[in-house]
Amino acid sequence: MNDNKHTVLLVDDEEKILHSLKRLLRKEGYRLFTASSGDEGLKILEENDIHLVISDQRMPQMSGTDFCAQVQKQYPDSIRIILTGYTDVDTITESINKGHIYKFFLKPWNDQSLKLEINQALDQYDLIQSNKKLNKKVGEQNLALKKINENLEMLVKERTMELEIQNQALELSRAILEGMTFPIIGVSAEGLIAVINREAGSLSINGNDIEIGREVSDYFSPKVKEKIISTLQTNTIQTIKGCHVSEITYDIDVMPLSGRFRGKGVILSLKQVEK
Repeated sequence: MNDNKHTVLLVDDEEKILHSLKRLLRKEGYRLFTASSGDEGLKILEENDIHLVISDQRMPQMSGTDFCAQVQKQYPDSIRIILTGYTDVDTITESINKGHIYKFFLKPWNDQSLKLEINQALDQYDLIQSNKKLNKKVGEQNLALKKINENLEMLVKERTMELEIQNQALELSRAILEGMTFPIIGVSAEGLIAVINREAGSLSINGNDIEIGREVSDYFSPKVKEKIISTLQTNTIQTIKGCHVSEITYDIDVMPLSGRFRGKGVILSLKQVEK
């Protein structure tokens, strides 16, 4: 989970349902908002950054499908769950196609199952936000990766209904790393090399190839280890200018991981300095 408190919007025209949901989630640490109609829910979304929307399907004036369709259009980052007392296949299909629904839950719901799905949906929200930040940084470093980053974001959104989204996103991220034209090295908080891309694997430092599982200090000067520690402490990007590696001069960006992985490691991005 993200360190920041998650925001959840509950929308239902039945007051007793809203009370039941609030009672179920009150110990989960979320910031809860409630609305008795789709229009009221849209006003709340306009004034607040909502991470997850849970909406009833059968409501007067605006159905849950129509409400979620508007949410998807105006606030696409918000994860959307629908509660319904009906098992109408056509309605479910329409909701999936029109509102890009993450999950359907039938009333009455199972409390533990619903809490688990909400937890997983918010984990997914954090992962999507983390990927967006990474995509933005990659785009700034190499414009040629812009289209790949956009495709990654699209693929992540298309798979929001799948419980294996985290594994798929990690596989896509690894593929992107392998396609980068400059060395990328992932380092754990303990100083161990956890991930390298193809360009990093081709480096030879002091006659030794970079290997996963080795200490970063086996290859780089103490200054690099100091910057890694400082980056983990401050959670800010830091740069080492003019670092000599394999007779080539690099500027090294030390970038902290974010979201659920904050404080667990950094990414080293080596950019060759033009002579």
